[in-house]
Order: sequence, then structure tokens, then C-alpha cells
Amino acid sequence: MKLCYLDLYSGVSGDMLMGALVDAGVPQDPILEALESFQMKARFEFVKVRKKGIAATKFNVISEDASPHRHLSKILSMIDAAAIPDGAKARAQAVFQRIGQVEAAIHQMPEERVHFHEVGAVDSIADIVGVCLGFELLGATKVIASPVNVGTGTVETAHGRLPIPAPATAELLKGIPIYTTDARGELATPTGAALIAALANDFGAMPAMSIRSIGYGAGTKELPMQANVIRLVTGETP
Repeated sequence: MKLCYLDLYSGVSGDMLMGALVDAGVPQDPILEALESFQMKARFEFVKVRKKGIAATKFNVISEDASPHRHLSKILSMIDAAAIPDGAKARAQAVFQRIGQVEAAIHQMPEERVHFHEVGAVDSIADIVGVCLGFELLGATKVIASPVNVGTGTVETAHGRLPIPAPATAELLKGIPIYTTDARGELATPTGAALIAALANDFGAMPAMSIRSIGYGAGTKELPMQANVIRLVTGETP
């Protein structure tokens, strides 16, 4: 059995997952080609960075998109028209539908009326589609994740200042083990929470495995006491 273990000691976001996948050996060209098929006003790149001395891969979106707010139906139709495999397409649409359900419940409105704010922006669309495609290319039989470090403090959102984890993030992480440390700021984003909930089969400590590859995906923040990275480990059961 091919396993994938995600070490989320510095939280989880879409760009961190993207970077970790490529750093672990998933080819970046099919991902970039898929994202370019959306014909959004953006370009995408993977760059090498260092976080607390650890070499990692950072996924960047350089966008000129002037439409940060989109309805769920628009995003689903964009994914449906994109040149990506059916499996990744279905998973990405399911992730957005789950986010739509959560937002509708929080704001007490029908799903079709929900405006996607941060998650509707081009970078989040790229993160969700790219990660779903990346995991399909990875070909892991089972994905296991550690408990999620969500951070502490408050975060500024389109709805004002909110406690961490923000309401949508907390709802998306229901049933998933989470914790917090003295690392201040939002470490688990709504996009990251939605992806980990959709992708992980189980949560807990690293299982017994023969390691085949290790990748580090970098986040944007600089944390004072630890590297802001996700560690992705692939291997096989002994």
C-alpha cells in the first residue's frame, strides 16, 4: 500500500499543500498546464525558499484578476470546463460544494446566494484544483494526517475580525483533531481545512512505513519558533 503522511505541525493551507506535493516529487508541469486552462488573469510558479533553515517549495499565484467574489455555480462551471482529469475535477467541485454548505449554514442563507470571498479568489481556486490534481498524480492509496495546529489569536476577514479558528474553518474541521500552541496568527485556512477534510482518510501519528520521498511546502508567514511548512512523507507499508 502506498501511503502519504501529512505533518501539519504548522497548520495547513492550499499553497503549502501544493508546495509539499511538488517538493515530494509530483511533476509540476501537469499542474501548471491545468491551471492555465482556466484562462484566468494569473500566472503560477513554484519557487525554492528556506524556512528556519529548511529548504521548501513555495507555490505562488501572481494575479490580475479583478473578480475576487464569485458564486458557487460560477466556480463549479469553471472547474467543469477546465482541462483536468475527471477524478480531480469531481474532488475539487466537492471541496467547493462543502465550503458552500458551510458558508450557507453560518450566514443562514441558501447556497446559491453565498458569495465566496477569500475562497472565491483566483489563488484559492488554483490551490484547490491544483492540490486535488496533485494528489491524483501522487497516487497514494491512503492519506493520513497529523492533528492540525490551527494557530491562536484573531484574523481579519471580509466579515471583520474573527477568533481563530474562523467560523468556516472550525466548521470544516469538525471531527478532525486540532490543537493550538503559542504560534500566533491563522495557521489553518478555510481552503486548507476543506482540502484536508476531503483528502485525509485518517488522522494520528505517522504510521509504520518505508519512506520513499519527503517534501516540504512553505507558507507565507514567518513563525518565530518554528518553520512554517507542511512535511509530506510518502512510503509503503512494511
